[in-house]
Amino acid sequence: MAERLHNDDEQGEHPPLFLLLRAVCLTSAGIGGAVIFAASLTVTLSVVMRNLGFGGIRGDFELVELACAACASLFLPLCQFNKGHVMVDLFTLWLKPITQRRFDGVWTLIFAACWAFVTWRLSLGMAEMHDYGDRTMLLRAPVWMVYLPAIFGMGLSAVVALLQSLPMMSGAFRALEVR
Repeated sequence: MAERLHNDDEQGEHPPLFLLLRAVCLTSAGIGGAVIFAASLTVTLSVVMRNLGFGGIRGDFELVELACAACASLFLPLCQFNKGHVMVDLFTLWLKPITQRRFDGVWTLIFAACWAFVTWRLSLGMAEMHDYGDRTMLLRAPVWMVYLPAIFGMGLSAVVALLQSLPMMSGAFRALEVR
């Protein structure tokens, strides 16, 4: 770990775009983690209260469902930023490194398009849920609000993947290099 930190320092300062994206991705994942942690504390408290005879927290399972649905996508931008998704390079190992990098750029661009497509479809789904007025059974919380963090996470993942793909495909975009 110390070697990795040392190597990052040797490469000089990162471009402002890199620093901004890293901060936004870390914040997104941090918010997702905090909400999931709060949901786990709520369930724990509810179970303890039930076992002590005080009754549980009304709609605790709905809170967990909403938290998980809302926050699952908030971790994806950091995973994309760190290139943490599974890559299978079995068929390209024999190619020159520059060709492998361009292939990776094309696939990352396709990944960005997929993120963008899912973001678009989530936006349409959110609008439909809003118009329909669907609410949870016990808490009566509007279901469409769960879509907001999901749209943000997917959209940010699309932006990160796009900005990662361009420098891999062409040296003309080297200044945009995210990582």
